[in-house]
Amino acid sequence: MFNIATHMDFEGQGRAEKLSRVIITLFGAVGLIWGYIIQQFSQTVYILIAGVLLASILTIPPWPIYRRKPLNWQKPRPEPQQTTSGAETESSKKKKK
Repeated sequence: MFNIATHMDFEGQGRAEKLSRVIITLFGAVGLIWGYIIQQFSQTVYILIAGVLLASILTIPPWPIYRRKPLNWQKPRPEPQQTTSGAETESSKKKKK
């Protein structure tokens, strides 16, 4: 029905994490400075919450910027042929362990 991507590649996950940490740290520092200047801790909290919301909007959805280098998965190996007699030899038992 809809072709909505729901994944990020490995490098995109790292990029999203780094971006969210930078945004939250900057908003926290600015909020702390602004709250100290006007002597209102509530302003610090509001600014930090705004930073968390912005970081969430920018990093939680799998935007195309986070899907630039997808992994190329290997094709699965075919199943090995099983013997028709059903009896296992000692060497095959040792290989399984």
